[in-house]
Amino acid sequence: MGQARPTTKAQSVTLDTGSALSARPPGKLCSGPAPMASQTFTRNYNDHSNDTGFQFEFFCDKCGSGHRSEFQRNTLGFAAQLVKAAGSILGGSVASAGWGADHLKDAFRGPAWDSAFKTAIEECRPKFRQCTKCGKWVCPEVCWNSDRGLCEDCAPDLREHAAAAQAQVAVEQAWQKAREVDQMGSLDVQKAKLSAPATCPKCQSSLSEGARFCAGCGTPVTVASGPKFCSGCGGQLQVGARFCPQCGSGVPG
Repeated sequence: MGQARPTTKAQSVTLDTGSALSARPPGKLCSGPAPMASQTFTRNYNDHSNDTGFQFEFFCDKCGSGHRSEFQRNTLGFAAQLVKAAGSILGGSVASAGWGADHLKDAFRGPAWDSAFKTAIEECRPKFRQCTKCGKWVCPEVCWNSDRGLCEDCAPDLREHAAAAQAQVAVEQAWQKAREVDQMGSLDVQKAKLSAPATCPKCQSSLSEGARFCAGCGTPVTVASGPKFCSGCGGQLQVGARFCPQCGSGVPG
């Protein structure tokens, strides 16, 4: 079934599409007819083949975008599946024929896989470009610098880099302008009381400002009283004072 995509940087590899050393899933090596012409293409691919046919997906070595080949039916495999299905219903000699067809399909899978892989390469290779400097096979839409004739890892697109640099500088300038403007002009830090949000002493839920009961458990909230001031002169009164120390006015009980 599907072969895992390589984790290493994929370069081109020469694939002998007819020999026992052909690039194929592990455990699928077998002898076949005389070797076909070697095919040079990327080794960065997935094998989506199954018993009824062959299909491959090739990926760009730079961005990972891919192209999947057209599904090629495995005639022997498809026929074996039909005979086995009929055998499961009818039994007897039909079932034996189904198993025989399955073994026949496996015997010819090697050459069939080689031929299908060669066809898939011929179909998908025109959709990629090979960089003559690093050897990568890349997609022409995103990762190929047509002006330089190289992949964008080896010959970056200066227009793309210029646009990215301009955007980065614009972000830096926005930060600088924000720093030059007083963002806290309306806040008097000397009068502002900065403290952690009040919490319920019972369930530790956050309390909204001015709440008299906890919204989480209903526990009454004791509101700490702030400083008191004299109604006559405006001076601050000490806790428990009955008269203003500034003007002598009485403090309402």
